[in-house]
Amino acid sequence: MTEDAEASRAKAMKAVEAIFERYLLIAKATDFTGFDRHIMENVKLIDASAEGTVTFEFHIDARYSNVNGVMHGGAAGVIFDMCTTTALGPLAKPGFWDFLGGVTRTLNISYLRAIPVGTTVRIHSQAMQVGKTMAMIRGTMTTQDGKTILCTCEHHKVGVPSRPDHLKHRVPWDELWGKDAEGKNKKEVKL
Repeated sequence: MTEDAEASRAKAMKAVEAIFERYLLIAKATDFTGFDRHIMENVKLIDASAEGTVTFEFHIDARYSNVNGVMHGGAAGVIFDMCTTTALGPLAKPGFWDFLGGVTRTLNISYLRAIPVGTTVRIHSQAMQVGKTMAMIRGTMTTQDGKTILCTCEHHKVGVPSRPDHLKHRVPWDELWGKDAEGKNKKEVKL
């Protein structure tokens, strides 16, 4: 990997990590304990790119199962919702898909194979189209080795401004992001 490619990857990874950092600050400040918090605390970031791709690993434990001992379809929904949204992080800039990238418009999932409890899955997300107000992200959940596709999703999002109370939770990325944007156009920075 070239030095420029490595720097681009490192910046994309920091952008995704910043989403997790801010999310966890907000969750702790509000005592939020939902399923998505468990995901955000336990999903492992593997890779990210400036083109809007992110890869994670996540262990499916009993809290995500149904009575058949496999991952519940609704669990796939919340896992994909959180993990695909983060693909917008490397593409975001102040006022454009910042923080958690708006709200879900549709999340369509195709279940291909049952996922037994105790399985560690790999989740790959790719932003396919990102406009000013709408984005579409594709996700795949595979076996850890990537050889078997377990389920896929298509996630459509609508961009909405981040809540001001959420943006009060500052993370190191905010300073880097602000400096990067400042260098391009000082008038566009509104953090």
